[in-house]
Amino acid sequence: MTYLITGAAGFIGFHTAKYLLDRGEEVVGLDNLNAYYSVELKKARLAILEKQPGFTNHVAELASADDVNRIFADRRPDVVVNLAAQAGVRHSIENPQAYIQANLVGFGNLLEACRHHGVKHLVYASSSSVYGSNGRMPFSVSDNVDHPLSLYAATKKSNELMAHCYANLYGVPATGLRFFTVYGPWGRPDMALFIFTRKILAGEPIDVFNHGKHRRDFTYIDDIVDGVVRVCDSPVKPDPDWNHDDPDPATSSAPHRIFNIGNNNPASLMDYISVLEKALGREAKKNFLPLQPGDVPATAADISAIANAVGYRPKTDINEGIPRFVEWYRDYYGV
Repeated sequence: MTYLITGAAGFIGFHTAKYLLDRGEEVVGLDNLNAYYSVELKKARLAILEKQPGFTNHVAELASADDVNRIFADRRPDVVVNLAAQAGVRHSIENPQAYIQANLVGFGNLLEACRHHGVKHLVYASSSSVYGSNGRMPFSVSDNVDHPLSLYAATKKSNELMAHCYANLYGVPATGLRFFTVYGPWGRPDMALFIFTRKILAGEPIDVFNHGKHRRDFTYIDDIVDGVVRVCDSPVKPDPDWNHDDPDPATSSAPHRIFNIGNNNPASLMDYISVLEKALGREAKKNFLPLQPGDVPATAADISAIANAVGYRPKTDINEGIPRFVEWYRDYYGV
């Protein structure tokens, strides 16, 4: 099997590619190596992948139809895992065009390529942010998600609608995964755990938004990869029980499905910080701030759908996952 992973130099893309390579698959990477965060970190991830047989990488833009079509025509992927996106809720408020190009135009190009090159399964990243102002917990894939609070969230909801359209019109099997706050070694420097670790070790205060009242379904990277690969290995089919008179947003009469992929065990932000302080052996100086525009106070994933479909069972809680990140951080940065 040949897997095309977009965003292969990114956090989730790197770990997914490495897992598949270790399993003996052929992996084609696509990444534009943009400067949203450290390009050196992305290159370091790629350097690890490039040491393994079966990996090739293309520096290209999803927003370029020519780039995408050339790679599909050359490599003929069986499965596409779309993990490339302009990420970040707060950044989307300041740079909306970056999200429109990467997350909408780029995803459209990818769908067209999947359509014309006979891809057997498209697995694509959505986000827990699509739940927006929903207040009912835990979030269910059958919930309404028509009230996003940021452009980032709106682009991810748009991806789900676009993929469903291609599944319905052209029979492109597509599964969307709503990720819930992923963390772990080789993580993104714009994420809270990375920022907190750097600042605590430097003796700088950390910004604690929503006055520390956040709750998040923090999900360790190994659990995420396990779920992604399980879904890749189970191409979606039309739901024979789908009811046009009582439509379930999570399934369809077309080959399209939506899953939450989280830890199913939300933790408070203050507990998260406490575990980090213990792992670092230092207490954080905290700067408490209000809820930020576009942010949500809590997330919690109902993972019953993905558990029933592919046997997904997350295993790692923050007491195990955060020390693993700290160990990697100290080693990588020589702290």
